[in-house]
Amino acid sequence: MIREPPLPDPETARRVLCEGEITVEGRFAASSNVTLLVTCCLEGVEAAAVYKPARGERPLWDFPSGLHRREVAAYLLSERLGWGLVPFTVERDDAPLGIGSLQRFVDEDGESHYFTLRDDERWAADLHTMAVFDEVANNADRKSGHVLLAEDRLWAIDNGLSFHCEPKLRTVIWDFAGEPLTDDERSALEGLANDPLDEFAALLEPEECMAMRRRVERLLASGRLPAPAEDDWRPYPWPLV
Repeated sequence: MIREPPLPDPETARRVLCEGEITVEGRFAASSNVTLLVTCCLEGVEAAAVYKPARGERPLWDFPSGLHRREVAAYLLSERLGWGLVPFTVERDDAPLGIGSLQRFVDEDGESHYFTLRDDERWAADLHTMAVFDEVANNADRKSGHVLLAEDRLWAIDNGLSFHCEPKLRTVIWDFAGEPLTDDERSALEGLANDPLDEFAALLEPEECMAMRRRVERLLASGRLPAPAEDDWRPYPWPLV
C-alpha cells in the first residue's frame, strides 16, 4: 500500500489538488489507459493523486475522447446527490502530460473489492446506493476492483466509461436488481431531477445531460433498481475484477 501524506482538512486537500505542483511518481501498470500516481505539493503540504492524462487515452469505438472529463463528471454527480462515493476529482490543464483528471488517492487495503464486500452487512446500504449511482451515470465498466474499501468507507473509482447516451450499464453490482429505492435515495434523485445540470455542460455533451435526466426520471417512476434486459447479452464488464 502507498501511504498518502496526512492532510489537515478536506478543503486543504482540494486546494492542493487544484493548485499544487504536480510530480509524477510512477505508473499503474495494469491500467488500459495511461494512469499515473502523482504527488501534488502546495506551500509544503503534499497529497497523492491519480492522474489520467487525455493524451494517454486509448481510442474507443463507442466513447469519444476526453474520458478524464467523465471522471470529473462522476465526482460532480456523486456530490450533487450528496453521496460522497467518488474521491475528489478535478481537471487540470497544467499537468506534466497535459490536460487530464486528478483524483485524490485513497489508501485502500489492497485486498477488498466488491466480491469480498457484498456479503458484509456493514456495506449493504452503501453498495445499494452505489448501484443507484451507476444507473444514473450509465456506468459501462463497474468492475469489482473499482469498489474500494479505504478510510473505513467505500469508494467508487474508474468512472471514465460513463454518461453515454445509449444504455450501456455494465456492472458486477446486480445483487440489488428489483429492490426498491430507499427514501434517502429517492429524495436525492428528486433533487437532481430539479437540478438544471449547468455544471455538467462543460464536461458532457448536451444530449448526454438529457439522457442522464431521463435515467433519473425512469428510476423515480419505477421506484426500483433495474435488472438486466432480457436481450442484453453482456450486462457484466470484463474482466469481472
